[in-house]
Amino acid sequence: MANPHYQDQRQKCLAGLSNDMIDEPIINLVNALNKLPYCFTLQSCHGHFVYTGQNDPYNLEPLPITDTVIRVEYRIAYIALCIENSDLGRIFLNDLKKITVIDPKNIQFGSAEWFWKRQANSYALQVEPDRFKFEDKAILDYREALKIQNVRNDFFVHLKKLLAVKKTR
Repeated sequence: MANPHYQDQRQKCLAGLSNDMIDEPIINLVNALNKLPYCFTLQSCHGHFVYTGQNDPYNLEPLPITDTVIRVEYRIAYIALCIENSDLGRIFLNDLKKITVIDPKNIQFGSAEWFWKRQANSYALQVEPDRFKFEDKAILDYREALKIQNVRNDFFVHLKKLLAVKKTR
């Protein structure tokens, strides 16, 4: 939708953002997104795995290869963005939608109503099993958590590749 306040909202949001607010593995990605003039990030999370013996809710370590972990609490990986209603913004929006083909059962793209109320033209790409797509976290068995970890990693690789292409245009 038309948003005559886009530039002001973008400046205000980016002025309040610092690298210490971003999960370390995605700092460069978030900063690259914010260099594009037709979008800016609203929130992000690399995705965290919490399990017996690893109780840090901001854990960034990969899941261990073990047979002792049964259940894993997964805190979703996502990027929430505001995208300008412009030709370049719409092209980027379509490019983002295509990232779901990596694994449509575990990657969603859309716009949450509550987010849209706070920021027009807001969208989110998230990695989470479809049955939990409306939740911020999910309890997964260990094998599914390993799969989600791999999907999450592929997701961020694809986003980085997309941004590399955008930089060259």
